[in-house]
Amino acid sequence: MSKLGIMICGHGSRNQNAMKEFSKLSEGLKGRFGKAPVEYGYLEFANPVISHGLDKLREQGCTRVLAVPGMLFAAGHAKNDIPSVLNTYQALNPGIEIIYGRELGVDLKMIRAAAARIQETLDSAETQIDAHETLLMVVGRGSSDPDANSNINKIMRMLWEGFGFGWAEVCYSGVTFPLVEPGLEHAAKLGYKRIVVFPYFLFTGVLIKRIYSFTDDVAARHPDIEFLKAGYLSDHDLVLSTFEDRVNEIDAGLNVMNCQMCKYREQVLGFEDQIGLAQESHHHHVEGIGGGLEDCPCKGDCDASCREKDFCEKHGLPWTPIHSHASPGPLDDEAHDHAHAHGYDHHHNHDHSHGHHHHPYPHADHPLGPKSMDKDG
Repeated sequence: MSKLGIMICGHGSRNQNAMKEFSKLSEGLKGRFGKAPVEYGYLEFANPVISHGLDKLREQGCTRVLAVPGMLFAAGHAKNDIPSVLNTYQALNPGIEIIYGRELGVDLKMIRAAAARIQETLDSAETQIDAHETLLMVVGRGSSDPDANSNINKIMRMLWEGFGFGWAEVCYSGVTFPLVEPGLEHAAKLGYKRIVVFPYFLFTGVLIKRIYSFTDDVAARHPDIEFLKAGYLSDHDLVLSTFEDRVNEIDAGLNVMNCQMCKYREQVLGFEDQIGLAQESHHHHVEGIGGGLEDCPCKGDCDASCREKDFCEKHGLPWTPIHSHASPGPLDDEAHDHAHAHGYDHHHNHDHSHGHHHHPYPHADHPLGPKSMDKDG
């Protein structure tokens, strides 16, 4: 009989605190699937890489692996890069079957976890302000995939109606528009006494720090408005339960990814030229980069400044170049998204190839988009 194993596939970050949080989440899933072992790995910027996690499962005798992406929405990483890594591994190890699951997605448990983080922030506020005088700003990661970007708007609407806030809006940390600073500046003009900024993120990292920094900048320009910075999702029990659901969906044969709005299958407005593009992944270039720096002077809460060559040489730290691409927006160490070429079929089969290119994001010149973002902010 086959032995079952569970693989949690993360993106990876140079921020060691983010990696500690991801490993804590993965550890929290152990025991939820009977005796099946649970391992994890990262696509880039951190160790262990995904293949190392799969090695551990294989060494424990696992012949059937249920793999889920540790990501909120399905964009290039979940649709293309992680499946490419998994398929490459399976091709090299024919004795193991890897079945890939879907992302966390728009889920009522995730919305309840988000609501809990917002409520914690409201409860800790020093002043009492009516919900009708409060604006909720939900901050998404931002992607070159419009379907993924649209999902954060549904999350926002469910939270808006659930709490009964006076108003709610969405902005993004990168890639698309509007970005955090212009989004908050717009929100500040709407006349609400309080703005709650909620990053719809799983873990800490460069982007969380940047979101809070922009919040402080805008708050300083609008002292008459109270700005509250809500916590991100982290390892809330309902997040863990959603991961558990995704694994159980695979095991039950109910693992159905929503393809109706995928830009690689349908004529999504503005992205029509990306239908049926060849599948490619390139993250093998940065597998493991960022590992071995757990003792950096930032004490894990890194904004990537200590990854500069001169800094590392000064402090006797190993140095690896930060992977970057020509991109319409600034890249960061936690998660950068690319318009991956992608030939998409109904079963989401992927192959791995080289000689890739990045399809340009069609709105890279948007005035509220990536070019308006000051990376050093």
